[in-house]
Amino acid sequence: NTVQRVLGNCSHRFIDSYEYLPAHLAFDEFKELHFICLDGDNHQVVQILRTRYKKTLLKYFGRFSPQARANVRTVTMDLSFYYQDIVRACFPNVQIVIDRFHMIQMLTRSFNSLRVKVMNKRSRQYQLLKFPWKLYLMEKIHPRYNWHYKDCLTQAQVVME
Repeated sequence: NTVQRVLGNCSHRFIDSYEYLPAHLAFDEFKELHFICLDGDNHQVVQILRTRYKKTLLKYFGRFSPQARANVRTVTMDLSFYYQDIVRACFPNVQIVIDRFHMIQMLTRSFNSLRVKVMNKRSRQYQLLKFPWKLYLMEKIHPRYNWHYKDCLTQAQVVME
């Protein structure tokens, strides 16, 4: 209900003209596959569509003039494969940027799958990956005593070891 109320209050601010698009766009989906397009510079909502289907998005962005679509320089999005098709079809001069959240999520999943694979074998690596695994996902620089290493180390030193 809160999301619906906030969207209702800001819907009058959406871009109505099909002659202008911001140079930096951001795409995402929310609430049961709704599509949201934001201005990447000031985070203002460009448009919200009820579906994120390729046909709908191609039709929507096809309404913009070729000059408006050529003005778009970057599109930030998640790893959805069909967004890439839409971007390449609609925006001739664009560079695709994957958002930080999804990059970190992908790296975390990869690290955890590798960690579990190594941990399946009882070894020194097993001990080093089992207990301090959260350290590999953090960025603290203060040294702490690590009883596995019997020394005072920063998290970066533990990761390098």
